[in-house]
Amino acid sequence: MTSPDAVRLQIMGPLRVWRNGVELDAGPRQQRCLLALLAAQEGRPIGMTDLIELIWGGDPPASAVNVIHKYVGALRRVLEPELAPRSGGSFITRRDSRYRFTAGPESLDLVAFRTLVARARSSASHDRPAQALDEYLEALRLCEGPSGDTLADSAGATAVFAGIDGEFLDAAVAAGAVAVQAGRPAEVLPALRLAARIGRLTEPVHAGLMLTLSAGGYQAEALETYRAIRERLVDELGIDPGRELQEAHQQVLTQAPVPDAAVLPAPDETSGLVPLVRPAQLPHDQPMFVGRTAELAKLHEVVRSMRDTRRTSPMVVAVDGMGGVGKSTLVTHFAHRVAAEFTDGQLHLDLRGYQGEDGSVLAADALRTLLYGLGLRASDVPDTFDALVGTYRSLTAGKKILVVLDDVRDAAQARPLLPNSADSLVLITSRRPLTGLAVSDGARLHRAYVPELPDARRLLSARLEHLHDPRAIGLEPAVIDEIIELCGRLPLALAILAARLSVRPKLSLATVAAELRDGSQRLAAFPEGRDGAGPRTAFSWSYRQLSPGAARLFRLLSMALAPGITIEAAASLGGQGLHITRAEIEELSEAALVTEDESGCFTSHVLVRAYAEELFRTTETVTEQRAAVTRLLQYYLHSSFNAQVVLEPNRTPIAPAPAEPGVVPERPRSYREAIDWFAAHREVLKEAVRTAADLDHGIVPWQLAITMQQYFEWFGHFPDWEDVMRYALRAARGSGDVVGEAHVLRSLAGARWFLNAYDESLELLSAALQVYVDHGMLLEQALTHVNFHSVNTALGEHRKALEHAEIAVGLSQAAGSDRSERCLDCMGRSLTHLGEYEKADVELHKALDLNLAVGRRHEEAMIRVSIAHNLIKLGRTEDAVAELKWAVEAARSVGQGPYHFEAFRSLAELLIDTHDLAGAREAFDQASAVLQSFQGGGPRHMQAKLHHLASRLSLSTSH
Repeated sequence: MTSPDAVRLQIMGPLRVWRNGVELDAGPRQQRCLLALLAAQEGRPIGMTDLIELIWGGDPPASAVNVIHKYVGALRRVLEPELAPRSGGSFITRRDSRYRFTAGPESLDLVAFRTLVARARSSASHDRPAQALDEYLEALRLCEGPSGDTLADSAGATAVFAGIDGEFLDAAVAAGAVAVQAGRPAEVLPALRLAARIGRLTEPVHAGLMLTLSAGGYQAEALETYRAIRERLVDELGIDPGRELQEAHQQVLTQAPVPDAAVLPAPDETSGLVPLVRPAQLPHDQPMFVGRTAELAKLHEVVRSMRDTRRTSPMVVAVDGMGGVGKSTLVTHFAHRVAAEFTDGQLHLDLRGYQGEDGSVLAADALRTLLYGLGLRASDVPDTFDALVGTYRSLTAGKKILVVLDDVRDAAQARPLLPNSADSLVLITSRRPLTGLAVSDGARLHRAYVPELPDARRLLSARLEHLHDPRAIGLEPAVIDEIIELCGRLPLALAILAARLSVRPKLSLATVAAELRDGSQRLAAFPEGRDGAGPRTAFSWSYRQLSPGAARLFRLLSMALAPGITIEAAASLGGQGLHITRAEIEELSEAALVTEDESGCFTSHVLVRAYAEELFRTTETVTEQRAAVTRLLQYYLHSSFNAQVVLEPNRTPIAPAPAEPGVVPERPRSYREAIDWFAAHREVLKEAVRTAADLDHGIVPWQLAITMQQYFEWFGHFPDWEDVMRYALRAARGSGDVVGEAHVLRSLAGARWFLNAYDESLELLSAALQVYVDHGMLLEQALTHVNFHSVNTALGEHRKALEHAEIAVGLSQAAGSDRSERCLDCMGRSLTHLGEYEKADVELHKALDLNLAVGRRHEEAMIRVSIAHNLIKLGRTEDAVAELKWAVEAARSVGQGPYHFEAFRSLAELLIDTHDLAGAREAFDQASAVLQSFQGGGPRHMQAKLHHLASRLSLSTSH
């Protein structure tokens, strides 16, 4: 086997590989990209999912896993040609589904670079600038250009390589400062010039280059460097140079020496502490900051409350929220507004909590940085953690210091960094709520939400104002508002879109809106550069810290059929049961990836959901995708069936097949619970039927559609009723399910009858009846004849209607049904229309007696309205009024909308006839309220009846 010492790998620049001094071909481009990515994260295991995302982004091939296995095998043979088949070798090892690249400084330039930089920093901290510079120069010579060169095809890979570039840029700037101190500025200029080419817009690099050039006597080049970076910032980002660049420019102009930090008067010399500096470390404020009025007011109130002399500890405010929501921008802006109140200075530290335990800043390292910021020399910084904490507390005791801790991972990371002074303020940002810090340290917790539409509109407009010709991109208010909502009002997304429009001034807002409307490709509208600063990257930082179970649920939740999903639906989607799902949902909520709304449903930001859907498509197998959607659809089917059973419709519901394991259907226990369940799930149930019809798997669409009919009819959702049945009809016909098709045809006929399409209703009923006759389904035949009766009555064909009612009675009895009261009600109504009032009275009271025996109040309302109409014809007005009032109560108790309306309308008509105008007005108002509760204000024929009633009431009142 080849000795690992014989192999050298370069990734700080174009990828190159040597073995025994001979340069090797590392294979095709994607294979070289894989090697560079593994080497870039030397020593860290990388899972298969992450590798796929890094190489292909959101659009991997189906064979991605096999391709990576193939590439790994080929790379092992390149690096160690004598390696035995299926052996891991010295460089690329595998454990479970994770790959790890391991190499020492003699084999990998990045490891050598980091080792030398660490030595250089140590030398500098021990006041050995010459030695530090030599070590920095040796490290910097290892870089030959941008890492990864042109290998990255995904935002993730770009971010990995940009991270290596960032290490080089930081080292070059630090080396420049040491070179000036050592009096050898010219030696570091080649590395700084390379850093300036790599970090074209990185202000600290250009500031360092300017100062080093000036110190070496190259003042003209230093001034030209400033001019070039200033023009680049204005042209490409639309911003002016920041404070650091401006100060460097001023120093070059005046040829002033690089200033040391201003030293404050020394504390009590007996304390043994070194003199403090007055730190001013706040990052620059966002020049186009807008809005956040309510949040800023809360933060100002916190500062005002610090005047409470009873405080014995620093005021701590922790702002959490999802990635990209603007937590850091808000806190930094506020910090600048109150900085003057903290006369002992401001400290700032990015703790990189988004990188989890492996990548975030250790508390000990953070303490050292803060102590350096307070003026402590490296030689005076203690070694042990306890000593670091003690020194920090001693230096901050009694001081008025503002400390900003950005991107804190958890309470344990932040707690040691709290200053020892009740007059100090600590502002924290975090992806998760730091509950532990609130419990133990009295922190005030605030969650940052996306701004409201007016503030989001101001944010985007402020960033577009600098465009040379705003009219060219079409600043129509409606289009801007649509784009803002399609971005979910996320500040990061709006900022990126504005920057994109800045560099592409001909790109219209209409084009951007069209891109964003495609939910599956929405994140593609936010290109992420080498800095990886985009929504996808921001969300990935939170996602990668999730437990495997919560990460899986996050991916699956993208398949929710509505913006919100209940815990039961989520449990069914994941198939893990309620207990586990609640714990995983809580984890997602803490990570700000889901939010619980007032109804108890869990929602995700539109862009977060788009990111989850990308992961779902690329991570879950086709089998797993299908199984998850099937469980979700079965949850809705079985829950809807359970709710329908409670409503006691006029026929026994058609039971679906047993649900898959893991499905957790809801079981409403009362009539009210069933109605509330349907009301809460109406929109998602419609989507479930449509989805099942489109997918052609999961559930039988018509079975779900039929369970919803009763609710749609009683609560006036007639257009929804029709839409759902048409989805189901398409699916039933496509699958050749003749009986299912008949059930849908009969239901659709009811929806069309309510919408006055009588001829179509008759055609649909005839087709359904033929199927029921062919299959000997007596009860279904009876119910279809009841529907024929309703249509013929509406058409004024009362003799035909009576014939259908009589047939329905006979079929119902032959089927052995105990629910024939509706058929008898139909007979009585037709007899009333035909003038046979006494016969009608007999049949209608038979129907009422049967109904009262079983207690179905929705049928009772219909029957009592029919009795009242017949009593009017018999001249028994007072009895008719009593029946209508009972009908109103019966309909109200079950929410039977159409007969609730009809009872009130009939009562108003009757009270007008009896000159009880006050009672008529009250009944009219009730009828109007019922109709207004219906979808679209109710069917036209009901609206016409109400309009006629209003005219009668107005005429009677005028007389």
